[in-house]
Amino acid sequence: MSKWLELPTGDRVGPDDVFLYNGYPYRLVWLDHEKYDFELSPLYWGDSGMDIPFQDREALVDQWGTDSRGLLTDEEWAGWIEDAREDDRFGEQEVAELARELPGDRAAGADTSDGGGGGLRDILGL
Repeated sequence: MSKWLELPTGDRVGPDDVFLYNGYPYRLVWLDHEKYDFELSPLYWGDSGMDIPFQDREALVDQWGTDSRGLLTDEEWAGWIEDAREDDRFGEQEVAELARELPGDRAAGADTSDGGGGGLRDILGL
């Protein structure tokens, strides 16, 4: 049985969902920790020391910024990738990997056996 977290937007997310938090795509990671209930792991930089731990949902609500939107549609993620390509804060490799990982046509049954991965790379014709 999956455990869900309700984001301040009302979206319910689990560990497999990707959502926009403070302008970057993240996933939820449940923790077995005495102080923190969960952390948000940046999609590209996860497990690199950049994960953000939260004591509880209220702590997340307190830190939910104006650049946080929760779950996005495939088209919104495609727009985010296009914007990221023009943003000097993101490297080419990072954007390419994010495009492979973000939700997209993979959910619609795209063939990913060739390593192309489906997702936004295919939507964007990359």
